[in-house]
Amino acid sequence: MGTLFLVGTPIGNLEDISERALQVLRQVRLIAAEDPERTQRLLSRYEIHTPMMRFTDAYHRRKQSRMQAVLDALMQGDVALVTEAGMPGLADPGYELVGAALERGIPLVGVPGPTAISAALAVAGIPGDRFYFVGFLPRAAGARRALLASLVDCPFTVVAYEVPHRLLEALTDLEQCFGDRFTAVCGELTKLHEQVQRGAAGELLAHFRARPPRGEFTLVISGAAGGRALNPLEP
Repeated sequence: MGTLFLVGTPIGNLEDISERALQVLRQVRLIAAEDPERTQRLLSRYEIHTPMMRFTDAYHRRKQSRMQAVLDALMQGDVALVTEAGMPGLADPGYELVGAALERGIPLVGVPGPTAISAALAVAGIPGDRFYFVGFLPRAAGARRALLASLVDCPFTVVAYEVPHRLLEALTDLEQCFGDRFTAVCGELTKLHEQVQRGAAGELLAHFRARPPRGEFTLVISGAAGGRALNPLEP
């Protein structure tokens, strides 16, 4: 029986990967990838030739058969689980496979890597000692507004993901629910067109109306107790 390695991969810049992660990807029997085409770019960059297969699918039947293929491979040796970017299972597929491996007594090892959550919190200018992560905001407007309304009194910093074609709608709902609460919108982190815009939702809405958003975004919203980075030079 092998070990299932959960390997964090770059969220943009291919240089953001550890030597340990590269060593694991080279040594395992198989790489189980969410998106083999995307992962192949990383493997080619570092001349890694480990066999690879897709471990998930939108269709239940295919998902089950692919998961079973990974579990069968684990009976023969080590497997690395990678998602399109970031850490498996963190707003990405992987939980079901991890659960199935645990049920079978297969050892798990995490190989940490970059995440949009940590990168955004670091540059947002908002306290990150306690935060509440909600993943991707709901697609449906009603569900999104209901979720945001439920977070208005949360004392912790709120972190959410959003896709570009719904960012303006999300900021509109955010302004209605949170008013002028200090917020950071972080896009294309670690990539060529990385940007971080800070301010109230209304200000951010005006900015992105004038400049159409591109790429995925991480929203970092101040908690109900207030709080943003303070300038230590201010009296």
